[in-house]
Order: sequence, then structure tokens, then C-alpha cells
Amino acid sequence: MKISARLAVTAVLATLAWQLSHAADSKTLARVNGVAITEDDVSTASASMGAEIAGIPDAQRRGQIVDYLVTNQLMAAAASQEKLDSGPAFERRMQNYRRLALAEIYYEKMVVGQVSEADVKKVYDTYVGEFEARQELRARHILLNAEEEARDIVERLNRGDDFAELAKEFSKGAEADVGGDIGYFAKGDMVAPFDKAVFALKVDDISEPVKTRFGWHVIQLIDKHTSEPNSFEDEKFRILAGLIQEKRDSVIEALRGEAKIEIVDPAIKKALESLTTRGSFGQ
Repeated sequence: MKISARLAVTAVLATLAWQLSHAADSKTLARVNGVAITEDDVSTASASMGAEIAGIPDAQRRGQIVDYLVTNQLMAAAASQEKLDSGPAFERRMQNYRRLALAEIYYEKMVVGQVSEADVKKVYDTYVGEFEARQELRARHILLNAEEEARDIVERLNRGDDFAELAKEFSKGAEADVGGDIGYFAKGDMVAPFDKAVFALKVDDISEPVKTRFGWHVIQLIDKHTSEPNSFEDEKFRILAGLIQEKRDSVIEALRGEAKIEIVDPAIKKALESLTTRGSFGQ
């Protein structure tokens, strides 16, 4: 299953929905002049805040949402005292909020609520079954302009100088600031001369100078292992987000297929006709 970047917000909201679904009740988290701020309020607010909170860590996100709700309650109470809770403007907004609330409840029940942990586990099991293990190496290197410079570095390393410190001081590579560490990679990921040299090393071995189109490299193999599939805990919310998106698309397609939709405004009609995909709107 390919999960696109546009699912990031959905993943956050789905995670929060799952967490809240296991709460015994809608416990009170705060009070404002006696008015309770509850878990249900946090869940509802998280859906409306969407992308604004997607990248915030869970503990901070919940704190910010509660703070947001406290501020809203203060302003709502003040508005009521000013008798702003009646009249045509208020009624128009209430109609719009009702439509939004109904759409959110429908989304929760007919989209999110239709995706179970068993569905997620089934996709995960397929992922594990199709996973292809491969050997991965982790290495670091020092990139230099000339062979003579590279041989001098090899001599210094053989005398006991620290690889990371030499990389920080002499390497031209982008990884110099982290001691030349290029992380894990598989066979074929690097240019051919580098690839051949590093896969011939044993862990902790240091290579002779290796020439590539980038310059001269001195390489040290740090680690090697066989890759394994990510755990269910690591994958489940990514998979959940994908399943929710798929369910949402099918539900919206069915609703559109049964509806008569007329776009009256010419400019909006032209803009909509230029879209190549649906899915630009909605939850």
C-alpha cells in the first residue's frame, strides 16, 4: 500500500480518535468558571484544527487544544453576556456549524468507524508477507580531493587518530559534520567503486583510498545487518491512515453518484472543471 504525504493529518486525527475511543468516559480535563472542558471537546476540536496541530507532539498538542478551548469558552461566555447569541447573523452561523457537525459525525461513523484494528492487521500481515529482506551496511567516509591526501588519512587512522574527528576536519562530504556517517544503505545504493569497496570490508575495517567521480574516499564499515519489517506498532497508524483515506474516497464517490450537484457560479464551475482529481475538499 502506498501512503502519500497528504495522509499526515488523517493519521494524526485517527491516532487521537483511537486513543480517545478507549477512554472509559469523557472525563473533565479543565473547568472555566465552572464549565467543564472534556475529552469529547478535545476530540471535536482536534478534528476542526486539522493541519494546525498535525506536526505537534501528542502531549503538547493536547495542552494546546485545551488552552484553545479555555479561550473559546471565555469568549463564548463574554459573547452571551453581550447578547450576541441571537439574531440573523448568529442563526446563519449556527446553520453552517450544524452542517459541519453533521458531516463530522457522519465521517466518524461511516468512515473512521468502519475501519477496525483487524483490517489494519490484515494489511500489516500482507506487508510482512511481501517484505523482502536485504543486507544493509552502515559506514562513514572521509572525502578528499587527492589520493595523496587520502593515503595520509589512512596512515593517521592506522596510528590511532579518531575517524569522526578527521572527517569533521578534512572531509569535503556533506556528512562531515556528523563524522562522515552516511547511515544504512543496501547494495547498489552507492556509486560502483564505493559499493564494491565497502561490501568487501569487515565491521570496523578501514579501506584503502577509493576513487569515485566525487573524489577520493577513505571508508570505515560501522555495522551490517539484515533488514526486517517494521513492527505492527510502528506501522499501524500509517496503515490506518491509508485505510481511512480509501474508505473516505469510496464513501464520497457513492454519495456524489447518488446526488444532483449543480455549481451555479461560473468562476467556481470553471475552477472545479480544471481539477484533475477529487479529494481536494472534505475531512
